[in-house]
Amino acid sequence: MSNLPEPAPVVRLPDGTYAYADHLPAIHQPTAAPQVVHQHIHQAPPDRTVQRIALGSGIGAGTVAAGVYFGPLLVGALTAIAANLALLAFLAVALSWGVVTVVKSVGGADGKAAGKAVRRARRNGR
Repeated sequence: MSNLPEPAPVVRLPDGTYAYADHLPAIHQPTAAPQVVHQHIHQAPPDRTVQRIALGSGIGAGTVAAGVYFGPLLVGALTAIAANLALLAFLAVALSWGVVTVVKSVGGADGKAAGKAVRRARRNGR
């Protein structure tokens, strides 16, 4: 059993509890020189300061979050509206072409005569 590690030393504290001796705090040795405490005092946390500088005065993180959320939402809505309008325009062109084609094929001699009269009136400037 010589290959096993040494067991950790356990001590009984004055309050009756047990603790490992290697985890106890070291005894404080006073030093001759005074310790220098380097303390930073901030008016606001650094991340808020950076946000205020980046965003400018009078604008908050809520405004930025709203822009991030509603910006793509607005682009999506406008794209959907544009797609709907393009579809409606295509349908209007297709239906009007169909109506013109049907009227030309159904109309007889009277329709052709009316078309000629309209063409003559346009040429003469009436």
